Amino acid sequence: MKVRLQDHILVPKHEILSKDKAEELLKLLGITREQLPKIKTSDPIVKEIGAKPGDIVKITRKSLTAGESLFYRLVVD
Repeated sequence: MKVRLQDHILVPKHEILSKDKAEELLKLLGITREQLPKIKTSDPIVKEIGAKPGDIVKITRKSLTAGESLFYRLVVD
């Protein structure tokens, strides 16, 4: 049985944004892709979800005060 990282209670949800959603996000934030925080392709969760360099990953973390917090990362080599 293969264990998935995303099934662990301490690992937040990671998902790759579609090209349309990524462009919409960048426009909303008024930034370029390169201004996002980075995450490497060697990160185990990036490998698991199949993200490629240039993809934007949406990370949804549970928060005691806010309910959910959203974070975005640009996948780089």
